[in-house]
Amino acid sequence: MTLALLAIVAGLALLVWSADRFVEGAAATAKHGGMPPLLIGMVIVGFGTSAPEMVVSALAASEGNPGLALGNGYGSNITNIALILGLVAVISPIAVHSQVLRKELPILTAITLLSAGLLWDGDLTRVDAAILLVVFACLMGWTIREGMQQRSDALALEVDDEMIAHPLPLKSAIFWLVAGLILLIVSSRILVWGAVTIAQSLGVSDLIIGLTIVAIGTSLPELASSLAAIRKGEHDLAIGNVIGSNLFNTLAVVGIAAAIHPLEVQPEVLYRDWSLMAGLTLALFVMGFGFKGKQGRINRVEGGILLAVYIAYTSYLGYTVVAAA
Repeated sequence: MTLALLAIVAGLALLVWSADRFVEGAAATAKHGGMPPLLIGMVIVGFGTSAPEMVVSALAASEGNPGLALGNGYGSNITNIALILGLVAVISPIAVHSQVLRKELPILTAITLLSAGLLWDGDLTRVDAAILLVVFACLMGWTIREGMQQRSDALALEVDDEMIAHPLPLKSAIFWLVAGLILLIVSSRILVWGAVTIAQSLGVSDLIIGLTIVAIGTSLPELASSLAAIRKGEHDLAIGNVIGSNLFNTLAVVGIAAAIHPLEVQPEVLYRDWSLMAGLTLALFVMGFGFKGKQGRINRVEGGILLAVYIAYTSYLGYTVVAAA
């Protein structure tokens, strides 16, 4: 038990550090390759901040822990909106200027609804995985098109400012890109082993572990990025991290895990976890889109409500564990 706890702590610490190095190296490499800033913000940063979830869920699925894989994907989405955006909005209200992000919000909502249809029969098969990954490929195609056409978007300006403020030589960028990815895989394997061992020792389902400890841990890169962005007044980058990560989680993270090993979906995933994820996604759409010509905005009161929802949800998960003991 002690060794497993140490594995979780060490795995999470290494995971967060390596994810940060990976994102920095990938973004700088893309910048040296001439990729437009908007495309870096939409694709590279979104992929990079979701890399921990992707590797952890893939490893969990390959090792026969479907609950951990699915819980990590959906739990990270819940954590991203309720905990991260809630905390960031309480610190500083978030204003959405980017037209691209306003387009991504309804897409994220629609994809969340799509996932319910795939979960409904109680299984995520390889056919379901193929659907998720095909939709993901189409989304990437649209994203690349938007990134190439809308170079003056507010998100692009914020990403460009970040790249100028933190320049990285090409050799260093490639080194951290490769080293960060390798350390991501190593730290994820350590984390998965520790999480599964703890779950088995305490008699807790790997789904609960995935929704809580692992989801929080793999969402730490998004938290760090969003807090850093909001301190600099880069509101679109802060919320863009979350939207991009949730798109990747719902489609690529769950899709890759199900492609590796079909996932059995417990009933509570649909009525408890997916329902909350969908409710939070819809709330984010309503707050961030900005209807009738108004600017999208998450104020401090709304941020406080999001935080309260997250605390209530994790408390309920904890209660179910205690009640089942």
